[in-house]
Amino acid sequence: MSLPRGLLVHPDELDALWIERLRGSSIKTVGLHPVGGKKAHESLEELYQAVRRGEFEDRFARLREMGIELEYEVHAMSWLLPRELFSAHPDWFRENEEGERVADFNLCASSKGALDHIAERAAELARVLRPTTHRYHLWIDDVRQSFCHCEKCRKLTPSDQALTVYNALLHGIRRVDPAATQCYLAYQNTGAAPVAVQPEKGIFLEYAPFDRDMHRPLSDVACEKNQKETASLPDLLRFFGTENAKVLEYWLDNSLFSKWKKPPQPFVLDEPVLCDDLKFYEALGFPEVTVFACYLGPDYEALHGAPQIDAYLKS
Repeated sequence: MSLPRGLLVHPDELDALWIERLRGSSIKTVGLHPVGGKKAHESLEELYQAVRRGEFEDRFARLREMGIELEYEVHAMSWLLPRELFSAHPDWFRENEEGERVADFNLCASSKGALDHIAERAAELARVLRPTTHRYHLWIDDVRQSFCHCEKCRKLTPSDQALTVYNALLHGIRRVDPAATQCYLAYQNTGAAPVAVQPEKGIFLEYAPFDRDMHRPLSDVACEKNQKETASLPDLLRFFGTENAKVLEYWLDNSLFSKWKKPPQPFVLDEPVLCDDLKFYEALGFPEVTVFACYLGPDYEALHGAPQIDAYLKS
């Protein structure tokens, strides 16, 4: 299990407890992941303002001292394209299956105005939330079936629409960080490789198999869910290549296992699945893995004791 690895926590969870867990670990990268869902724009704004005020600087300094890189992984679209702009620019927003422009999720991927606006906002975000790796993970909305059905977008798959967005974000970010790269998140409706849109140089693959069976190895040929979830991997890797590609997994995601509700539930790491999956990803040529590790902070430890996660942190 030699793959370099990272983890994602909610911003409020990156405290002295988590930092001490990371001391002497194998973790190379910590990502901050503001809470998603309908209030994703609010949690992202809170993080943006807190970092701008310097509230995380002591914690970031301790990560630097340990040689750990810092990244941000966020569902950013409702922050990048505020919904209140709908009245002035309805054409920036997606058309639903009934042919109505709606200000619910994502955007119209064929709207130059919308793409220009999110590029400008991405540059604004990158001035504050600057990863030490120059790798950006600004994601579209975390909602299935939320793509545009206008006459132009109808010709594009969800993956094509997503890649159009990520290309635009990369252009914007590079105005303030010329070395920036931006992920393409292969997740739910965007798990298939794009067809009609090509990635700009600097787009890398981030594969997040959310619909997998969390307690059976991805390589299990008898597991229908996992075989379906991995079916697109060969095409994704051919399309994007393995350079800078990374996996975003759920082995430690106690927010998922707690159904995103507090208090956090007791957590047991499925070590056989972890070990098998790491070998699976390494054999495919992925150079790095990272994992959600939310709901394992001080409130968890107060209720249940220290989580037994050394198989990921220190192996």
